[in-house]
Amino acid sequence: MEVEVPKVFMKPLLVPNKTLMGPGPSNATRRVLDAMSNPLLGECHQENLQIMDEIKEGIKYLFQTQNPATMCISGSGHAGMEAAMCNLLEDGDVVLMGVTGLWGNRAGDIAQRYGADVHYVRARCGYALSFEDIREAFQTYNPKVFFIAQGDSSTGVLQSFISDIGDLCRRFNCLLVVDIVASLGSAEFLMDEWKVDVAYTGSQKVLCGPAGITPISFNQRALNKIKARQSKVKSYYFDITLLGQFWGCFGTSRIYHHTVSSTLLYGLREAIAIVCQQGLKNMIRRHIECSYRLQKGIENMGMEMFVPEPNHRMSSINVIKIPNGVDWRKVSQYAMNK
Repeated sequence: MEVEVPKVFMKPLLVPNKTLMGPGPSNATRRVLDAMSNPLLGECHQENLQIMDEIKEGIKYLFQTQNPATMCISGSGHAGMEAAMCNLLEDGDVVLMGVTGLWGNRAGDIAQRYGADVHYVRARCGYALSFEDIREAFQTYNPKVFFIAQGDSSTGVLQSFISDIGDLCRRFNCLLVVDIVASLGSAEFLMDEWKVDVAYTGSQKVLCGPAGITPISFNQRALNKIKARQSKVKSYYFDITLLGQFWGCFGTSRIYHHTVSSTLLYGLREAIAIVCQQGLKNMIRRHIECSYRLQKGIENMGMEMFVPEPNHRMSSINVIKIPNGVDWRKVSQYAMNK
């Protein structure tokens, strides 16, 4: 029996213009949207490679790093998490996950799938981890890799003293992986100064770019761990030694790895350009000031923020405690409709 043409494709595509107020994606500027309407390029066209090189320099500025192995993964922020885990971990490696919400658990799930021996250090819901809890867990498990989300979008918790965690990781010869998907651009992050070995962010969060292209950076300690592996990286697609050659990170001839979306590159390039022209410190300050005003307004209405400690609240994800007797689903649906 012949499959008929779906009638839905006889109609034009209609996309509403919504104000996006969730944890991501964020509304893109007209400049970013216009950039993505440019003609397509092949992944190996010189003009496309030039855009990739410009994006690398922009990521280095955003991450505050000089790492040559700075590039993008074709995929959402989850792809950055998976790339970090599958490149650094081999069967039986001990890894410690700092949990301040959903993402520590998610990273642990991914690490287990790559054969790691996964352990957790958990904060109370709505609270950041204390340095003492992390140090005690290091002494107990002696991990080869430690993961923490700087900002956990499921709880709105901002984890502080990343620099102290970096020092701790060096003392234990442990690699530090930091998820900055929802925090980059709204909180200070200094990859090199804080001794972070791997970091990745989301293009569609504070950067207000298109989803599906994930900036990531590996320092030399992380690359040394990857080069010393006793087995191949279990994912060809996420193998940084190959992907880095495609992105021109290692000073060798570029290789074809996969067909990167030129459209996403255009959008990300312009999103980074907006941050560069505004200034990273100015952007962070703006987010902090706007979040402070929002929090004060919420409290003046008699409601509470979910994270009790103001210094541990993300400025990009403002989480409100649901008042007694309120059906959050109805509130959310009302906001969606209106």
